[in-house]
Amino acid sequence: MDVRVPTNERGLIVAEALNPVPARVRRDRMLALLRENDFVRVADLSSRFEVSEVTVRADLDTLEARGMLRRVRGGAVPRPAPTMERAFEEAEVADAEQKRAIARHAARMVESGDTIVLDVGTTTTAIAHALAARQDLTDVTVFTSSLTIALALENATPNLTVVVTGGTLRPKQHSLVEPLAGLVLGSIHVGTAFIGCNGVDVDRGVTNVNLPETEVKKLILQASQRRVVCADASKLGQVSLAHVCDLEDIDLLVTDAGAEPEIVAAMRDTGLDVELAELGGTGG
Repeated sequence: MDVRVPTNERGLIVAEALNPVPARVRRDRMLALLRENDFVRVADLSSRFEVSEVTVRADLDTLEARGMLRRVRGGAVPRPAPTMERAFEEAEVADAEQKRAIARHAARMVESGDTIVLDVGTTTTAIAHALAARQDLTDVTVFTSSLTIALALENATPNLTVVVTGGTLRPKQHSLVEPLAGLVLGSIHVGTAFIGCNGVDVDRGVTNVNLPETEVKKLILQASQRRVVCADASKLGQVSLAHVCDLEDIDLLVTDAGAEPEIVAAMRDTGLDVELAELGGTGG
């Protein structure tokens, strides 16, 4: 009789076929390792539990479907907790250096004669400051639903023309939402929109922490030819309350050079263009 001993991809005997461990126990142990190390590799788990990499991938996929981890290239990372909305002033000081780096990078995309939209957010407000500091720009029109962005650009007039959408004030973010915001955004077609958010995830796309601003973001996307999401590394892999759009609906993600390589690689694998802003730079 020809008895075949099961082996894995590396030709090692698969112990699960000889002395199987219940999948539930194995997955619990995988989660324990993930909590200890913040990242687990498929190959390492295969060796540790003496099961095939196919089995490990199936285990990780199951755990991801249950919301217990997030799959990335070659392994898995913990699933971040949903983001709670912070006041603008509190969010502005978090990851400030990264936001300034992204702002400088994004501001260099703008040329004289452009028409753009700057979405609400601390990173997009940093872009406004970077644009206001540029002496070479002329005849740029900026639409925004953010009062802080409008004020940041005030000193740049007349080189920059600022159009505020109008709408109902949200004091927590100094933003303007529906009704009325859509009257302006629904009647324009601009070149580039710079979008802020609370989370960018390979599977869940771009998300935001509150519903009223999410609806305005969707209007901005519809009004724009090129859509650029600006999000520092802390927001990658995060999933917030409201879905803004899928990754396929944006043209570019600008994040900082401190982003996890595995997450960046996974996003690029979807076809999304990702640019990394270098920290510590100066100028526009």
